[in-house]
Amino acid sequence: MRKSRTVARAALAAGTVLVLAACGGSPTSPSADSGDNADSGPTKAEELYEEIGGLSGQERRDRLVELAAEENGLNLYTSMNADILDSVSEAFTDTFDIDVNVYRAGSETVLQRILQEQDAGFPGNDVVETNGSELGALQKEGVMAQCVAQELIDQVPEAGQSEAWTSTRFNLFAPSWNTNIISGDMVPTSWEDLADPKYDGQLALELGDYDWYLGLTDLWLSEGKSQEEIDQLFADMVDGAVVVKGHTVMAELMSAGQFGVAASNYSYIVEAAKAAGAPVETQPYVSPVIARPNGGSCMKNAENPATAMLFMDWLLEEGQQVIADLELTPAIAEGDALGGAELVAVDSERLLEQGDEWSAKYDELLAGAETIE
Repeated sequence: MRKSRTVARAALAAGTVLVLAACGGSPTSPSADSGDNADSGPTKAEELYEEIGGLSGQERRDRLVELAAEENGLNLYTSMNADILDSVSEAFTDTFDIDVNVYRAGSETVLQRILQEQDAGFPGNDVVETNGSELGALQKEGVMAQCVAQELIDQVPEAGQSEAWTSTRFNLFAPSWNTNIISGDMVPTSWEDLADPKYDGQLALELGDYDWYLGLTDLWLSEGKSQEEIDQLFADMVDGAVVVKGHTVMAELMSAGQFGVAASNYSYIVEAAKAAGAPVETQPYVSPVIARPNGGSCMKNAENPATAMLFMDWLLEEGQQVIADLELTPAIAEGDALGGAELVAVDSERLLEQGDEWSAKYDELLAGAETIE
């Protein structure tokens, strides 16, 4: 059985176009299906996506396996954490005996690499899996094509469906608490609870969670609160709170009892700490849970389009259990994974277009609070 190969690269230097072998080698000359020909009609990959799109179930799987055997593995660009990536790529390889050649970097670096390669006419990836905001940017550029089986898309919450990409997992922002410190009526049951003075000296906010700030602001506006009321709720949260840099550090400090409640940690980090024996909890979830979708898509000019489709379908079928086993929140969950809580997604498009503005607002909100790094 062939093994997956994971290749991590340093960030791209400004203005540099990297087209060499991060994923088994990009083409050495512009492809007929490169971005330069995006308006000349459907690419060969798009023609295949259209052809296979009429198939479903085992017939679709069998045809994709047959076609993928004639291709040259999978070129995946992703911002997955290394442990997630290793589990996903190894499981895919074990299932289909297909090499997965990976370029892994931060979401912004992945985005820039794809755009640079597309502009240069040297596309290097078949599939991209990254944050929803970066996928939104790629969708605007018109370089991705929806390739997931419709019956799988229909099982994904609406918040994880888009024209050219599909959510594969969600990062959930949820209040969490140290069970040795917080119990009974001190356990938060709403987002508004976090503004209660009873949490003064016990609440922590994460330094970079402006996306959560945007999502919660939008939620409260949709519920009829005025901007003035919302601003006061956030101000009351910050009053008496500490600011922590990093979600993992936040979980570690809360586990150690340095504060009782974390306003917006990722649920999977808290669940992992709990599984390791830490006295922490995040359930029952405060509802609605605020989510950031992560997802994937096939590229319009994929070199290995059948393998790309096979991977995306697999990731939304068997791959969902791989994701769940890592204490992450799969896009297609069995049963009621949120315990009855509603899920609302951060507006990926607004986050992309207005991220700097919301980051600055959040920095201003936290100014003056004690920061722990």
